[in-house]
Amino acid sequence: MELAKTILADQKLAFVDSLARQVIKEGFNAGSGYSQIWARDLNTFIETALEERTEEEVRGAILVFFKMQQKNGEMVDGYVLKKDFTWHDDTPYYSENDSEHVGFKNTVETDQETSLIQLLGKYITKTKDYSILEENIGGILVKDRIQLMLDYLNRERYNKEYKLLWGAMTADWGDVQPHDDFGCDWNNLSNEAIDVYDNAMYIIALKTLIDIMPDAKKINEWKSLKKEIEINTMKHLWDKKQQKFIPHIYPKDSPLPEGFDENKIHYHGGTAIAIESGLLSKEEIKTVNDQMLENVRLSGMPSIGLTLYPTYPEGFFKGWMSKPYAYQNGGDWTWFGGRMIQQLVLNGYPKEAYEEIQPMINRVVKNKGFYEWYGKNDVPSGSGKFKGSAGVLSKAILLMNDWAKETLDKN
Repeated sequence: MELAKTILADQKLAFVDSLARQVIKEGFNAGSGYSQIWARDLNTFIETALEERTEEEVRGAILVFFKMQQKNGEMVDGYVLKKDFTWHDDTPYYSENDSEHVGFKNTVETDQETSLIQLLGKYITKTKDYSILEENIGGILVKDRIQLMLDYLNRERYNKEYKLLWGAMTADWGDVQPHDDFGCDWNNLSNEAIDVYDNAMYIIALKTLIDIMPDAKKINEWKSLKKEIEINTMKHLWDKKQQKFIPHIYPKDSPLPEGFDENKIHYHGGTAIAIESGLLSKEEIKTVNDQMLENVRLSGMPSIGLTLYPTYPEGFFKGWMSKPYAYQNGGDWTWFGGRMIQQLVLNGYPKEAYEEIQPMINRVVKNKGFYEWYGKNDVPSGSGKFKGSAGVLSKAILLMNDWAKETLDKN
C-alpha cells in the first residue's frame, strides 16, 4: 500500500515521463545526433510514440522497413532519406520498392529482423490495425515478408550444431566487434559467436507472431521453433552452477586472449531480454537481479544499466571502446537497464524496480535529458536525446503506475 502511494505521488517519475514524451514526439529517429530510423531503437519507444504521434505516421515508418527488405529476405538495421545519407558506407542497402531511402546494417548483429517483428507486434497490439499485415509491397504481403525474414535467419544465421542463432562476437547486445577499427561489419576479423541476447530476441519475435497471427499457416512451425530455441538457449548458455548466462559459445575460432576467462563476465542486457522472453523463473530473476546489484557495487558504476561486469581487458576492443567502462564495454545504458526495471515490475518485484530505477530517474532530472550512455561517476555520453532511453523509462514508469493503481484498487 505505502509503496503504491509513494510511486503515484512521485513527481520525479511524472517529470521524466513528460520529458520522455516531449523527446519522442520529435520523431522516429534514434535521437539527437542520429538522422537514421533504427528498428532496434523504434522497438523500444513505439508504444509511447503511438501516444504522441499519429497512427498513420507510425504505420508509415514501419512500412518503410518492409519496403527496404532485400531480395534474400534480409532486413536492414534502419534507413534514412537519400539526401541525409552523408557518411561513408561500403555497403549501403537500396530497394526497388523505395526510391527515397537508403538502408544500412551493422552486420555483426542478428537482432534486426527480430526487432522489426517485435515493434510490428507492439503496433498491432496497441492499434488493432491488423490490416498492416495485408499491405502489398512489391507484390508481396507484409505477413509473407515476415516469413521471408525468418527464412533468412534460419538459412544465414542458424548454427545447426547448437540449433541457435549466431552473430559476430560483440560485447553483450552491442554492435562493435574487437580487433577491427570500425567494428560493425562482418569481415575476416569477425568471430562467429552464440549469445543469449540474439536468441532471446528471437524467442520474443516468435511469440509475437504467434500472438498476432494465430491463424497463420506456419503457426505450428513457429511454436516448434520457439520451443527449440528456448530449450537450447537454456541447455547451452545457462550456467546452472553460477546461475548466470555464459557470454558466448564460439563454434569456430575464439577471439579471446589466452588465459582470459570470459565466463566471469555477467551480461546485464542479454539477461534482461532473456527475462522478457520468459526463460527464467521468478527465483532466477531474483538471483540475477541480486548479481546485477552486486556488479554495480563492485564496479562503482551508477545503475543496473551497467552493460557487463567485469569488463573486457583494456585494448581488447579497438579505439575508445578499448577502455573499461566505455560505451558497450561496461558503459551504463538506461536503454537496457530500463528494460530490466520493466521486467522486475512484470515479474512481481515492484519494490526492487522502484528502488533500482532511482539512479536512472535522478540523472534525467539532473541533466534534463536522456543520454545514450553514462561512464564512471555518471558522466553522460553520446546522444543527449536518446529515444531508446526515453522510451524504456516511459514504459517502466507506466508499468509501475499501473501496478500501484491496481494495488490500491484491491485495497
